[in-house]
Amino acid sequence: QVQPVESGGGLVQPGGSLRLSCAASGRRFSSYTMAWFRQAPGKEREFVSSFSWRGGNTYYADSVKGRVSISRDNAKNTVYLQMNSLKPEDTAVYYCAASLSPNSVEKESYEYWGQGTQVTVSS
Repeated sequence: QVQPVESGGGLVQPGGSLRLSCAASGRRFSSYTMAWFRQAPGKEREFVSSFSWRGGNTYYADSVKGRVSISRDNAKNTVYLQMNSLKPEDTAVYYCAASLSPNSVEKESYEYWGQGTQVTVSS
C-alpha cells in the first residue's frame, strides 16, 4: 500500500510557474511508477507525466511537453512536477498516482491515488 499526498497547487498567472509535490509512503517506493494526472471540471481525468524510477523512463503528454518536468527526491520519497509557461487550459485538479505497472499513460493501470491539489491559471 502506498498513499500519495499532493501539495503545491495554487493560483498563478498565465506564463507563470508552479512546482507540485507528491510525497508517498511505503518501504518499496522506488518500485513504483509515479505519475501525474489532471482533471478539469466536466472533463475526464487525463495523463500529464510519469516517472519510472527503476527503468529511468519519463513520459509527457503532448499538451505539456516542453513546459513540464518530472523529478524525484529519493531521501523524501517525493516526486515533483515543475510546470512552466502555464496556460489557462492547465487549470485542473492535479492528482498523483502510483502503480507497479510500467504503463504510464492509462489511468486504469494506477492502483493508488492522492486526493488532488488545485491548480488555477488565471489573470
